[in-house]
Amino acid sequence: MAVTALGIDTILPAYGEIRESFGLAEGATEVTGLITFYFMGNSLGLLPAGLLSDRFGRKAVMWGGLALYIAGAIGSIFAPTLEVMFVARFVWGLGGAGPRVAAIATIRDGFAGEQMAKQMSFVMAVFLLVPAIGPTLSAGILAIGPWQAVFWMCTIAAVVVCFLVALLPETLPVESRRPLAATSIWASCKIVLTTPGSVWYLASLTALFGVFMSYLASSEIIIDQTFGLGEWFPAFFGGTALVMLCAMLLNGRVVERVGLSGWLRVSFIGSLISVSVMLVIALATGGEPPFWLFAVMLSAVLFFQQLLIPNLNAAAMRPLSEVAGTGAAILGMVSGVLGAVIGEVINQQFDGTILPLSIGFMISALIAVATWTMAERTAPAP
Repeated sequence: MAVTALGIDTILPAYGEIRESFGLAEGATEVTGLITFYFMGNSLGLLPAGLLSDRFGRKAVMWGGLALYIAGAIGSIFAPTLEVMFVARFVWGLGGAGPRVAAIATIRDGFAGEQMAKQMSFVMAVFLLVPAIGPTLSAGILAIGPWQAVFWMCTIAAVVVCFLVALLPETLPVESRRPLAATSIWASCKIVLTTPGSVWYLASLTALFGVFMSYLASSEIIIDQTFGLGEWFPAFFGGTALVMLCAMLLNGRVVERVGLSGWLRVSFIGSLISVSVMLVIALATGGEPPFWLFAVMLSAVLFFQQLLIPNLNAAAMRPLSEVAGTGAAILGMVSGVLGAVIGEVINQQFDGTILPLSIGFMISALIAVATWTMAERTAPAP
């Protein structure tokens, strides 16, 4: 799971050098496309990866995805223009889809219900360790080398993970594998899309994921241009990642005791309160609150988001045991592609303040609550 985060968070501190390398103006927002194209590739690659993992097993898809991931990273290093780098980043993200789908499907193979949500939280906690240390590690590399060295670090990490995958068990027995025939593919997709409640859970997940993508892509620009603290960005980003890590660890300990539906209800209440406070303060300060207040507000918002995202994913996956790979793929693909588009729309509204991001958090929270309510009403009992 962590290779996906590695391909995102480690390049954020390199925005400045990448702008300079391609002759862009200081503070140019075009570089956010490096995140958007990566996420689009990652999301569009999920369905093929899911179908292949249901046919050939989880480990084969992990290895194949990592090979593509390495190719995309190397292509990004040698890209002659920013547009070519966007294409390479798309391929890079495409490769990251294999390990991501296979990891989630492996968890679904071995766990169900609240236990699955607990395991998902711990996996996501590891996933969030990379954002906690990635930007700081990247900043250290940039202090002694060019931005390409950061990309080489991602390449080497993926090679190491290729060897580590050999230690994982294969959790999909041969007799449970599904053929790649068109009728079988359609049947698998139909199960995912027609299972009561799943589409509403997916809509809720997508709303939250979209504004989270905006935060990931624009956080460096906000810290630099709104607050003038660009040199502190790695520490800030690592701090918010640690907050999200705490949320994941708490979730893993609590969800099994409280129950998935009850814990989602509590988390949504906390989310609505936090985004409302953030929006009110943003409006009251003209979108430029004191940095410490922004950091506190954003940490609260992200804390509750990270209680919601893995649990909504687990709730949607709960009835999809027979098509776990395809289910993980479709949920990830739809939320990722639409989330990347939503995030880019929010990014383009940036006006030098935190107001567009605050409004985005508020709207996404309202949509997520409404669609989750519909999912709870229509989903079958666990």
